[in-house]
Amino acid sequence: MRLSRDTLVSKITSFNEAAEERDARRRAQAEGFPYLNLAETAVDSAALLLLTEEEERQAKAIPIEAKKEKLTLAIYSSLRPELKELLGNLKTRGYEVNLVIASLKGLESLWARYLKEAKRLGLGKKPVTAEAALTKSILDAARTSAKTTTLATDFISSKKEGPTSQLVEAIFASALVLGASDVHLEPHSEGGTSIRFRIDGLLKDVNQVPAEIAERLTSRIKLFAKLKLNVTDSPQDGRFTVSGDEGEVEVRASVVPAEFGEAVVMRILDPRKIVLTLKDLGFRSDDEKVITAALARPNGMVLVTGPTGSGKTTTLYAFLAKVKTPALKIITVEDPIEYHLSGIEQTEVDLESGYTFVAGLRSILRQDPDIILVGEIRDLETAETAIHAALTGHLVFSTLHTNNASGAIPRLVDLGVKPGVIGPALIIVIAQRLVRRLCPYCREELKIEEPARIKIEEFLKSLPERVSGSARSLRDAKIYEPGKGCNRCEEGYRGQVGIFELFESGGGGTPLDLLMKEGATESEIEQAARKKGMVTMQEDGVLKALQGVTSLEEVIRASGPIGWFESQKTAGT
Repeated sequence: MRLSRDTLVSKITSFNEAAEERDARRRAQAEGFPYLNLAETAVDSAALLLLTEEEERQAKAIPIEAKKEKLTLAIYSSLRPELKELLGNLKTRGYEVNLVIASLKGLESLWARYLKEAKRLGLGKKPVTAEAALTKSILDAARTSAKTTTLATDFISSKKEGPTSQLVEAIFASALVLGASDVHLEPHSEGGTSIRFRIDGLLKDVNQVPAEIAERLTSRIKLFAKLKLNVTDSPQDGRFTVSGDEGEVEVRASVVPAEFGEAVVMRILDPRKIVLTLKDLGFRSDDEKVITAALARPNGMVLVTGPTGSGKTTTLYAFLAKVKTPALKIITVEDPIEYHLSGIEQTEVDLESGYTFVAGLRSILRQDPDIILVGEIRDLETAETAIHAALTGHLVFSTLHTNNASGAIPRLVDLGVKPGVIGPALIIVIAQRLVRRLCPYCREELKIEEPARIKIEEFLKSLPERVSGSARSLRDAKIYEPGKGCNRCEEGYRGQVGIFELFESGGGGTPLDLLMKEGATESEIEQAARKKGMVTMQEDGVLKALQGVTSLEEVIRASGPIGWFESQKTAGT
């Protein structure tokens, strides 16, 4: 029986491919490395593009999987001098490399795939690293042309028709100029994707791109963050660096499948924005004294509470900066590390390796620390371990998700902590929210109507004695509202400031301690704290509004209605 030409060619091809795989298997055995048939292996598309095609072909090697700083490299032979040079370069870039030996046919198929992906993303011959480099020219252009969200819209639009790399640069340069904390890519039913920036806590629409551009944009971000390009049906998280003429900025990327495509959120961790003084955070002078006394304690627990995005981590970092000295050992366990602080040992939660908050805390306690920061108390084990540390000679900082300061006690009890140990361990609880700062250049003063002025006077007289005289003085009381906006602000606001309430634990044997032991309700604990001199978040916000720092609308947005101000607005209309 005669075989057709096509069948004969197919058989010869299969025979040659099998021979190549057998040869690769022999080389692997001789050189002492695992063998891998690339035709039967799922390969990470993003990993392929970590090196240039020239580097890969010279070394006869190609990355097939990248997981954090661990890289799997498929190679033809470990004996090639070019491979040794490549491995040295990868080591300097921080990669831990695992080698597997494959056939030349398998490598060729991946190089073909490399070229296809590189062309689709407009990469040219440049490798993709975990860093987006912003040139001085793009940053200077953004500083000139993207001072407000309206101007940023035009600036980004001018880059939409060019290479994907230019669009990415325009987005990040604009975000940095505007001081955005987050960049959102949100696909919607009309077939496009919205680009939104979170500025001073609020989301702003900046631009919109069609689906095909959004797909390339998302793929580019996935490459930076070392995420799998071919995974679109499950969430992925990664991080990368944006470098510019003023240093490096860390970016945390989250990609999740949504109804109309993949939604991307990138948290921008700009070290220039981290505030490390209590005054700059917005603490009043009397609050500073209370906090300074609490931080001077050799042991005990300091808790900061509030919802996600309320600035809890920034406050804890400010505390660390205040207590840091060469004589003290400070260790943290965070999820994730947001900013790197010099002179402090910072560790990061890694669920895959079993390094949770409680596991990290237990490990830290064996390192003889003086001060410990636990990023968040989420469960009973972490709570009990942290409280035990606070009772045995350590100063412990941590966070809880509660609405106010007095709510921290019932929350710990709900987790399963015995009420009797909370009072002796706890020094202070600080609840906080963020409000936008009024732009001092375009804010506008409001006339205070007489009924509202009477209410303000009553409010100021009701404040605890420890509130400084200047804050209680009616002489300087003014109310401002945002102006129409200028070239130094965003709609009349620029930056954020905290509003706070401080709950001081009474320690063992005090009325507050007895209330905690008896399992008192949140309202009962708050009433006792108020009698002891606690200023609520809303009261702190009103004080800041009367000093022109923020507007009463912002205080209401963060803390709820203020009856007398509603009357003031009605009278003024």
